Amino acid sequence: MTVVQPLGDLALESGEVLPRLEVAYDTWGEYTGDNAVLVLHALTGDSIVAGPDGWWNQVVGPGLGIDTDRFFVVAANILGGCKGTTGPASPAPDGEVWGSRFPRITVRDQVAAEVLLTDHLGIDRWHAVVGGSAGGMRAVEWAIMQPDRVDRLFLLACSAYASAEQIAWTATQADIIRAAGPVAGLDLARRIAHTTYRSEAELAERFGRQVQPDGRFAVESYLQHHGAKLVKRFDAWSYITLGDAMNSHDVGRGRGGVEAALSRITARTVVAAIDSDRLYPPYQQQELADGIAGCSELDVVRSPHGHDGFLIEHEQVGALARALLD
Repeated sequence: MTVVQPLGDLALESGEVLPRLEVAYDTWGEYTGDNAVLVLHALTGDSIVAGPDGWWNQVVGPGLGIDTDRFFVVAANILGGCKGTTGPASPAPDGEVWGSRFPRITVRDQVAAEVLLTDHLGIDRWHAVVGGSAGGMRAVEWAIMQPDRVDRLFLLACSAYASAEQIAWTATQADIIRAAGPVAGLDLARRIAHTTYRSEAELAERFGRQVQPDGRFAVESYLQHHGAKLVKRFDAWSYITLGDAMNSHDVGRGRGGVEAALSRITARTVVAAIDSDRLYPPYQQQELADGIAGCSELDVVRSPHGHDGFLIEHEQVGALARALLD
């Protein structure tokens, strides 16, 4: 069951203070003092990782790659999100929702919020921190910001910094929301995003130039479905806020560059790339693997599904997680 935990005020990188931070989280398994695993979700995910409705329920659960019979798994909703943790849809001190007034936040701010939750839970050190995509951004920052509290690190389909192309995609989606409004804009933004999450080869094989009886291209209908689906469950200003935070991602900022930042990581590390990922291409994971002393080599997940392969290829991802956690 999701718990919403008040954690006091949060000092942000910008110098602003976010008052009355609350973080929503879920747990599975029993804590024994040295078996805690933090799972960090991607852009529009939430803290429901395992169980019937879990977004990674074929990786996290009894007997699975992240085995809840052995490990105490914690998943928290991201700072700036809209699934219980403080974000633009939350009440501001004046009683009105934050909306566009919500402070600009960074990936490091999001990790700082998770550190407060970790302290509240009484967890001194994570057996592992695991994250893919935007979750991987936070995971690598965890290992840099709190190296003495991360024993193992699993990074999937992420990077050491947001590239120019990634910033371009994200910023354009935010501009579409601002121009078209929260409903139509979020719908359109998600269609664009979902295209980047899958591979060209998969779209060609699944849809090609097929036209439905209603006259729409099949791929057009597919993207419209995903846009409408997100509108029903997500807040448009959270989408903008989280996208801006992802664009802030650069482990080398203020640390002497990427190489110097990655050298701070002491965790035993697995870095995995999705071979068909065009949004976070494998060269970015190779850079992480090369820069982290505790990573022996880059692992490659074979998938036709593009970036979303880290959510879909359960057997391959679960096997990598199991090997790291054992």
